[in-house]
Amino acid sequence: MAGAARARFPWLLFLHADTELSPGWDRDVVTFIERIESGRRAESAAAFTFALDDEGFAPRFLEMLVRLRCMVLRLPYGDQGLLIPRSLYTEVGGYRPLPLMEDVDINRRLRRRLVVLRAHGITSARRFRDEGYVARVLRNQVCLALYFLRFPTARIARIYGGRAVTRSGASAS
Repeated sequence: MAGAARARFPWLLFLHADTELSPGWDRDVVTFIERIESGRRAESAAAFTFALDDEGFAPRFLEMLVRLRCMVLRLPYGDQGLLIPRSLYTEVGGYRPLPLMEDVDINRRLRRRLVVLRAHGITSARRFRDEGYVARVLRNQVCLALYFLRFPTARIARIYGGRAVTRSGASAS
């Protein structure tokens, strides 16, 4: 990613444009960074706890399912952000130029070196509200399954919906 290449500090924070961090996120981040830099924790990356900016049963249930996925599979998605030391980012090869699933790709490479912080990454629920929670979750799971079956990510991006944007900034349709 161009931003990572130009960043001047030893830590990188990636967030989706429709994700904001909950109040107090900085305390969790400082504690995490201090543990790594003091040697009390092995070098690792962190994501934030998934939350949606919606009310009701469906968003809370989805948040619970995401917590379960993160505990069992250690697979947060990009809408949970990524806090990573530059050295580890470089070691794992950074984000690859994929039109979709770049978050899953890097998080799989980080696997056991990735933790989820208590602070929340609060993401827009617009896609879920517009499409319906069940339909959007099913579409996401189909895309994930196709990725694990090694379908081309450009094709998966079309199924995901909308126009995917490649790392170069060009639209992929």
